[in-house]
Amino acid sequence: MLLSRIAPVYRRDVPRVALFALLIGASAAALIDHPGYTDAFYYYNAAQRMANGLGMTDANIWTYIGAPAGLPIPSHLYWQPLSSIIAFGGLSLFGIHFGAAQIAFLPLYALIAVLSYALGALLGKSRRVAWLAALLTIFSGYYFPYWFTTSTIAPFGAFGALSLLSMGIGRKRRAWAWFILSGACAALAHLTRSDGLLLLIVMLIVALWRTPLRSGVPMALAGALAYTALMAPWWLRTLALTGTPLPVGGLETAFMRSYDEIANYPPQISLSHFLDWGLENILESRLRALGINLMRFVGEQGMIVLVPLMLLSAWRKRMEPILSGFLLYAPLLFGLMTLVFALPGARGGLFHSGAALLPFWAALGAVGLQDVLIEAAQQRRWRLSQAKIVFGGALAAWAISLSLMVFANKRADWNHSGAFYQALSLPSEAIAMINDPPALYYFTGIMSVVLPNAPPSSISDLAARYGVTHVVLDRNHTKPMETLWRRQDVPFFLDHLYYDGKVRIYRVRTQGASREVN
Repeated sequence: MLLSRIAPVYRRDVPRVALFALLIGASAAALIDHPGYTDAFYYYNAAQRMANGLGMTDANIWTYIGAPAGLPIPSHLYWQPLSSIIAFGGLSLFGIHFGAAQIAFLPLYALIAVLSYALGALLGKSRRVAWLAALLTIFSGYYFPYWFTTSTIAPFGAFGALSLLSMGIGRKRRAWAWFILSGACAALAHLTRSDGLLLLIVMLIVALWRTPLRSGVPMALAGALAYTALMAPWWLRTLALTGTPLPVGGLETAFMRSYDEIANYPPQISLSHFLDWGLENILESRLRALGINLMRFVGEQGMIVLVPLMLLSAWRKRMEPILSGFLLYAPLLFGLMTLVFALPGARGGLFHSGAALLPFWAALGAVGLQDVLIEAAQQRRWRLSQAKIVFGGALAAWAISLSLMVFANKRADWNHSGAFYQALSLPSEAIAMINDPPALYYFTGIMSVVLPNAPPSSISDLAARYGVTHVVLDRNHTKPMETLWRRQDVPFFLDHLYYDGKVRIYRVRTQGASREVN
């Protein structure tokens, strides 16, 4: 449908692009044994518990913001549910193992490649440009490994990009039907990440900005109604559990002084505490986030060499209606993740939400290369067809090489991530306090809570509340736990069990809440 007004050869290419992406994705996914990092472990664990008939519940707590007393707790009170639901679909169809969950994410990876091909064809009017755009998305550098694990990257990238493209086409054609698709995809993106709400805001602006009311209002209403219809069931569930339709604590992260405050106990992050930090520290934190996010943009969004080409093309295509949503979303997202949610943004928020921009940047980079080569051929009397092959091939080769290098490093880390947790040898009935509760549960089935950003004395309260029996410290502990790591301030209720230079384990003398019975 996106290519209905372009030559049939483009439409025939679409299944080829999708099949190629599925082959690459399946090959890469087969080489990854475990989810790999906290978010991915979390989403997989929730899916596994659903597949085992335990409902939408968590057996671990990674933040105390909004966390009820006692384990297990309702899942996705802070993070959104769609990644777990997608993984659950894979587990239901193919069995309860990580590979089955990965399968469910591969069609989204193929969709992203197709969207990039479509954008290349629409913007570049060239099959070569369209294929190059698809290749630059399939082999997407620092993003490449993340398409194949149970994270938010693939669903947010696919639904976010489709929402942006749909609103652009809807604006160009003044067609409210495209805004239904855009609103629905914005909801799916929001069900993946809370900052997907930005897509709804962008969609409403695109529908109404400098548009006659007789067409703008129906477009905005169509998109908003589609968005609301898909979001309403989740809002009702969250409202029933927490008393508010929105996830708990999301806005509070704008007021963090350090990212460790996500693990504060008691979970207090407030505007007054943030303002007490002082203007100098606040500005310094935003400048630091700006530097990090600029580097992230160059490396992650632009794969370094693509940046000048895609920015040049974006400037030249700035009046293209199809890009209206993208050209609004990209700077708004960057600003939001730099100036407002600076700490979580620099920590990974920009990376995850920026996945929706990749098909656009890839297509613009491919179009930018074509434009530069046409101009260079005219000035330097190059053979244009040969130059396109040489430079296009070099760009594709760079993307493939970077992707494979990043993939090799991440694969090594992710596939060996279980050794630490399996070597702890905690009792199966233990409830632990540890840096990465989702990873511990994935590898051992042991329930746990996160090591708090609080003094060791707080452990007593948490033990009573959640039944904590063991405290596991490694070198990446929170700052207030430094004295416990060094055994300089050990509360009377902790017995030291083990230390090998890399990990220290304590046993809690008093126990609180009872363990879950499955």
